[in-house]
Amino acid sequence: MSVILGPHPRVTPDSDADVIVGIRAFVIGTKETEEAAGGGADCHSQASGHWIVDTPIANPMSGYCEYKASRRAWGINALGTIVVEVETRSGHVGVGVSIGGEPACFVVESHLSRFVVGQDPHCVELMWDQMFRASLNYGRKGLVVQAISAVDLAIWDVLGKVSGRPVYDLLGGKTKGRLPVYATTARPDLAKKLGFQGGKFPLPYGPGDGDAGMRANIERIKAVRESVGPDFPIMVDCYMSLTATYTVELARRIDREVPGGVKWIEEFLPPDDYEGYAEVKRRVSTTLLTTGEHEYTRWGFRQLLERKCADVLQPDITWCGGITEARRIVALASCYDVPVVPHGSSVYSYHLQYAFPSCPIAEFLILSPKGDEIVPLFGKTFTDEPLPAGGFIDLPRRPGFGVTLNRAELDLRRPFSGGLPRGLGEAEAEKDARTPTQSDWLGRAAAIPCVAVSDAEMESARAAVGGGSAATAADAAAASAAAAASPADAAAASAAVGPPAAP
Repeated sequence: MSVILGPHPRVTPDSDADVIVGIRAFVIGTKETEEAAGGGADCHSQASGHWIVDTPIANPMSGYCEYKASRRAWGINALGTIVVEVETRSGHVGVGVSIGGEPACFVVESHLSRFVVGQDPHCVELMWDQMFRASLNYGRKGLVVQAISAVDLAIWDVLGKVSGRPVYDLLGGKTKGRLPVYATTARPDLAKKLGFQGGKFPLPYGPGDGDAGMRANIERIKAVRESVGPDFPIMVDCYMSLTATYTVELARRIDREVPGGVKWIEEFLPPDDYEGYAEVKRRVSTTLLTTGEHEYTRWGFRQLLERKCADVLQPDITWCGGITEARRIVALASCYDVPVVPHGSSVYSYHLQYAFPSCPIAEFLILSPKGDEIVPLFGKTFTDEPLPAGGFIDLPRRPGFGVTLNRAELDLRRPFSGGLPRGLGEAEAEKDARTPTQSDWLGRAAAIPCVAVSDAEMESARAAVGGGSAATAADAAAASAAAAASPADAAAASAAVGPPAAP
């Protein structure tokens, strides 16, 4: 017997609910202005000469000579930042960010908005489920889930502001008094001097660089270890660039040739190579193995957990589905005793990590051009992004995520409204470009009855699928003939078959 009882009854906000009345999706001006602003939510949107784009870093494209010198050459920052605002009836505004640029803005304004506008911001599960299910035919991962993430984060931010509480309170409250932080940087030695509790750096070379590249990698890791001493944790980020065989050899050579070794090797394979990750995990036991930065939703992380692919999971909260999905990922990982250390997503990950005991330490990307100064991860996006000090992050007790969009410094541009390009005449925009609200869609659907099906009807339907009676076959033939007939004939044939019995 099926446990499905019928479609979900519609959720109608209470009359006094501070419902969401608007949603807006922006990019940060042009690519040039985004880089000038310090990168926005895309850490790779940096000016020429920055360590994160213009130093040797192994990556999925470094096997191609023409794209080897700089990650900018193959467009790592081609799409840029998306900034999403949701606004409630009382005027509270929540902000979420991700990457995806104009394409993500189009998804938000033309599709996802209908599941948000008119809804109570407390209904985070409902809105997330509807956004995800409605985009299954073209989404599930990548840009679409990044767009969902930005919307979800904006909803959590506005929910905190409506409630007057920080997001970590809404998630269950603090599980730690302070949040320890490690640095991702070109200079782990400087990270140690700045007080961070570990330093992660990029692997310079990959399989395409042959034996010479492997030797250079080992020398680089040795040099970093010597610069920080034997007790400071160091980690190596491989950014989806290696093969399983190469990773095993790298781990074994680190074990043999680098006294003190490394704490972990990160994201060494393309994210969908679950079997490859599992193979490396079976063959390497001398260092921790981590991944998840470019994985999406709980279904992707379930693959990593069930196949025993990693010792630590690293979802990016601005990419994996937002807070709503990230808390599910953390709960799922806890069943396997696998800690979660999110990929650097600033305040969006800090609030999550404060609220869950299985998130022991945070990542902070040092995005000053030479890796020698602590600057905000999101550049000038916010006026008050919290920064680490002495190896810890201390979040202020402000509503939502506790940050304010820096409109005075940003060249915010809204490329779409209601799914159409901006710049239409006002009358035409009013007529053709308006995004239907939740109430619009529900009003249109009100004439469609939700029919409960009786057990007898279900049994009749099952019999029809299994072969059916002569009457059922005749009904089907009549309906088929009606499809080819005139509208009047079709209506008559439909009436002859008759409506379903009342429950």
